[in-house]
Amino acid sequence: MNDIEQIQRRTVKILALGQVLGGFGLGSVLSIGSLLARDLSGTEAWAGAAATFSTLGAAIWAIPLSRLAYAKGRRASLAAGAAFAISGALLVIESAHLRFFPLLLLGIFLLGAGSATSLQARFAATDIPIEGKTGRSIGLVVWATTVGAVTGPNLFGPGDALGKYLGLPAMTGPFLFTVAAQIGATLVFWFGLKPDPLKFAQELQKSSGALKPKISLKSAFSTLQENRLARYAIISIALSHMVMVSVMSMTPVHMQDMGYDLVVVGFTISLHIGGMYAFSPVMGFLADKIGKIRMIFLGQLTYLAALSIAGFGSDNRWLVTLGLFLLGLGWSASTVSSSALLTSVLPANEKTNVQGLSDSMMNLSGALGGGIAGTILSLVQFGGLNTFALLPVLTVLTLTAMALVRANAPTAVAAK
Repeated sequence: MNDIEQIQRRTVKILALGQVLGGFGLGSVLSIGSLLARDLSGTEAWAGAAATFSTLGAAIWAIPLSRLAYAKGRRASLAAGAAFAISGALLVIESAHLRFFPLLLLGIFLLGAGSATSLQARFAATDIPIEGKTGRSIGLVVWATTVGAVTGPNLFGPGDALGKYLGLPAMTGPFLFTVAAQIGATLVFWFGLKPDPLKFAQELQKSSGALKPKISLKSAFSTLQENRLARYAIISIALSHMVMVSVMSMTPVHMQDMGYDLVVVGFTISLHIGGMYAFSPVMGFLADKIGKIRMIFLGQLTYLAALSIAGFGSDNRWLVTLGLFLLGLGWSASTVSSSALLTSVLPANEKTNVQGLSDSMMNLSGALGGGIAGTILSLVQFGGLNTFALLPVLTVLTLTAMALVRANAPTAVAAK
């Protein structure tokens, strides 16, 4: 093993540790956040605002964090994103204390920086180029989120008990775990990422005479206009995330209306998040072995099964839980494979720029999905929401079929 591979392996380990800690906040934001939004706003239609502002925050933070990564390196960018998430969690707690809904939205918006950090970490795993291992590197870092993301929702009950013991408002106790975990993530990224993977990669590019990286939105859109596979990968990432956020964010509201408490809701969300992250190394390995586009197709077929089961079984707790688990698996296959495809088809000098735009578009799509999900739920119930979520899935399936048909050129066959 050469020095570059050793540095890459250490980088992936540090990113994975940071993801373990950062994952603790995911379940609280989208699950308890939706319950707090309904409680503080007084209407079910605003329940989706938690997912909307979380993903909107992640979308808006993605661009400046990617610029910060270009200027100062990944360690500064990832540590800053985790630090912003800490302030967001504290504002969520205070909003419930003051019973002030706009402050809750601001807190969740700041927590979106934590989501942007998590997404950027998967691309940071590919800064140092190791040929043939793009999918596996992304998959391992995404997988690391499993520990915190799955454990987090199961701490809803203990967190709520801790919050009551400390005199905090109802449902805000779990955010104390978010604060502690994000502090840990900040320290891990800042002190652990040495050498900085992006700066190290930039030095490698300079020594090889590579072109200077581009850092403008105009050049990012220009790249997408010229690169059909990169454009397809970003659309797949964005629409897959929209489907996941819209259904996942409304599941706690639906299950609470069915009469289940936070412990049961937390268990369901844990299984869903387990599906999202626990199998990501397998998804990355398969993307490298059988083809990234084929794995995206498999992910969308899994979405079809998930939405059918959760939709038709909306009155059955176990069918909803199974549907949510499959929804997580579909997201994992689609997102890991699409991210690996995007990284593999971009020139080195355009990667950071386009990756930031991709994360932004991914979260804007999630914000749209979360924003309309509450209204759809109030109009046509949970089964109808799952039916509406089929539309973006069918769109990606169509684009995937077209991409596979076109995959005859030598450069496309590897991606296929």
